[in-house]
Amino acid sequence: MKPLIICVLGMHRSGTSCLTGTLEEAGVYLGDVVRQARYNAKGNRENPRIMALHDDLLAASGGSWDAPPESVQWTARHRAAQSAILDSYATKPVWGFKDPRTLFTLDGWLDAIPRLTLIGTFRHPDAVARSLQHRNQFDLAKGYDLWAKYNRKLLQYHARRPFPLLSFDQPQAVWGRQVSQVLGKLGLEASASQLRFFDPALRHQQASTEASLPSEVRSLYWALCDVATVASSAA
Repeated sequence: MKPLIICVLGMHRSGTSCLTGTLEEAGVYLGDVVRQARYNAKGNRENPRIMALHDDLLAASGGSWDAPPESVQWTARHRAAQSAILDSYATKPVWGFKDPRTLFTLDGWLDAIPRLTLIGTFRHPDAVARSLQHRNQFDLAKGYDLWAKYNRKLLQYHARRPFPLLSFDQPQAVWGRQVSQVLGKLGLEASASQLRFFDPALRHQQASTEASLPSEVRSLYWALCDVATVASSAA
C-alpha cells in the first residue's frame, strides 16, 4: 500500500500552521518540526531541513521568500538533499509537510512524488499584509504584492490539479467542519470536536473593511473564494 503524503500550500500568515497542526492531530506524521516560535506560540510546524532546501532553491534562482523568483531550478545537489529528506519519512504510512515557499518549489516535489496530496489555505490579503507589517515591518504595499505572488501560484496549481482549498477567514466552527470533511475524504477520521489545534488567538491581525486593495489583489481574493471548499451544514 502506497503511503499517503500530504503537502499544505499557502501564503505566509494564512493559516498554514494551523492547518498543518490540525493534520498532525488527525494522525499525519510531520517529523522534527518547529513547535514554538516568536510569532507563533504553537510553532509553524515546518521541517527545518525542508525550509533550508527551499531557501537554497530560491537563492540559487536569484530570489528569497520575500522576493520570490517566478521559477526555480532543481540541481543535482537539491535533488540529493530532497532524497535524504524523503528517506527520513520512508517508514511512515501517512506523513506531510508544509512551508509557504513550496508554492515556488512544488514542481520538484511533484516530480519526486507524483501522487502527492495537496491541501491549500488562503486568507484575506489585508489581514496577511498587516500580519507581515507587524512581524517583518513590511509596508502594506509590499505585503499586498507578496500576497499576490504567492496566491497567484496557489490558483495556478489549483487550476492544474484541483485540491481542497480552505479559507482561514471563516469562523472557527465553519473552518473546523471544512477540515473534518477534508480529513474524512482522505481516510483520516476526526470530528470537528476532536480537532483542538485551532485557537482564535492565532489570528493576531484582522482585515480592515476599509482597506483599499489593489485591483489585482482584490480579483485574486475573490477568485480564491470562488473555488474554495465549502463545508456542509452537518457537524
